[in-house]
Amino acid sequence: MHPIYAFGSDAQKQRFLPRLASGELIGCFGLTEPNAGSDPMSMTTRARKVAGGYSLSGCKTWITSAPLADIAVVWAKLQDTNKIAGFIVERDFKGFATERIEGKLSLRTSSTGMIVLENCIVPEENVLPHATGLKAPFNCLSSARYGIAWGVLGAAETCFNIARDYSLERKQFGKSIASMQLVQAKFADAVTEITLAMQSCLRAGRLKDEGKLSHQVVSMLKRNNTRKATEIARAMRDILGGNGISDEYHVMRHVCNLETVLTYEGTYDIHGLILGRSITGMSAF
Repeated sequence: MHPIYAFGSDAQKQRFLPRLASGELIGCFGLTEPNAGSDPMSMTTRARKVAGGYSLSGCKTWITSAPLADIAVVWAKLQDTNKIAGFIVERDFKGFATERIEGKLSLRTSSTGMIVLENCIVPEENVLPHATGLKAPFNCLSSARYGIAWGVLGAAETCFNIARDYSLERKQFGKSIASMQLVQAKFADAVTEITLAMQSCLRAGRLKDEGKLSHQVVSMLKRNNTRKATEIARAMRDILGGNGISDEYHVMRHVCNLETVLTYEGTYDIHGLILGRSITGMSAF
């Protein structure tokens, strides 16, 4: 929804946003390619000007909800200028196909897939008029990364609550494991990191409302919170011992999912380089 809201025409907003908001339509965001992950400028998807619109050809991969989507916001390089533009591609457009990615060991309930475009004709009215250059998709990514910074804390807090409840009931050596020093230290670390991360997100949210939230701060939050949430989930899994890998307790599911969240919407290392560039004024990539 964000690309259409931020970069779409009034007609596009009126046509798509209400139905996306209600769930009548499902959308997806097509930026990543098989050979263009952290380096989107190397994308090979092309948009060629034709009568009444553009012909799109290329492939996108690891696209959340692609197999289910009714519409896809696809980013492609204009053939004549090499500038990046955004297109709203509808499911029934000829030359548009999606393929589900099978065999995932993480985010298994998320329908992830590829988008294949073979001379797919997109009419002029489906071109995002205010999306020019790489800043447009990066703006969308920044919004998603902010949401991730919040979301991973929910997973971390869930793992903490499960482990705390388990530790109060689980007895070893004649007493509850919740009374043991190492267990309590892990809980103290988890609560501390969750609290600090939530306060950071809350402050960022207020800056966002004021129009003052920088993409560097978003990178910092995404990088920090995904790493801390993953570490918390692993520590809580450890408290559950062997039971920690059982689907009865769900902690291992969160561990597996958080491992992937470290990667998507910008890897931990890439966000480190974004921050490094901001600190030093020199780009390492």
